[in-house]
Amino acid sequence: MRKLVIFDLDGTLLYTLEDLMQSVNFTLDLFGYKKRTLEEITSFVGNGIQHLLKQALPENISEEKFEMCFTCFKDHYSEHCCDKTRPYDDIVDVLKVLKNRGLKVGIVSNKFQSAAEEVCEYYFKDLYDAVLGESETCRRKPAPDGINMMCEKFGVEKDDAIFFGDSEVDIQTGDNAGVYCVSVLWGFRDREFLAEHGAKLFVTHPLDIVEMIG
Repeated sequence: MRKLVIFDLDGTLLYTLEDLMQSVNFTLDLFGYKKRTLEEITSFVGNGIQHLLKQALPENISEEKFEMCFTCFKDHYSEHCCDKTRPYDDIVDVLKVLKNRGLKVGIVSNKFQSAAEEVCEYYFKDLYDAVLGESETCRRKPAPDGINMMCEKFGVEKDDAIFFGDSEVDIQTGDNAGVYCVSVLWGFRDREFLAEHGAKLFVTHPLDIVEMIG
């Protein structure tokens, strides 16, 4: 049986698209740029909020203007990151089961550390053991830093850890870290897309996680 279960956050534990879209479009509208659809936002997520905003903004924007937009986005998102965000159905119950079984639960996100901590504490208080977001000491996925640090923190060998994520970035992260990655099908990417990007095992419902871990 696994000793450490690691989860991606956006698209795996939490549905976050509408709040991300709201903050992106607030920023675009403020600076006079065309707003983006939910479908477009979905295609942009997975590599952190900096990448998300770069994809949403015009290609020829200056670095100075980008930094202004990015500050605006971060300020707005920090105030509104929990407006419409919600855990996927049965996710809270899954985390409770894992904790009751004595497993360590880690969350590795491409949000900045402060934002990752804020939303995890808000939605999953006492249901996880550690959360790692992007920081000066932890590069964003697909770098293996977050998973490596989780394994080191809990003294768990890679073979005793498993990683659940919803994107191609998560698949790459699992490969880079040497940890088995399972792709979830309720997130921001569909089965065909994930298979094309190397996914080998899928779960279709959060409760499948409990059965898979045993």
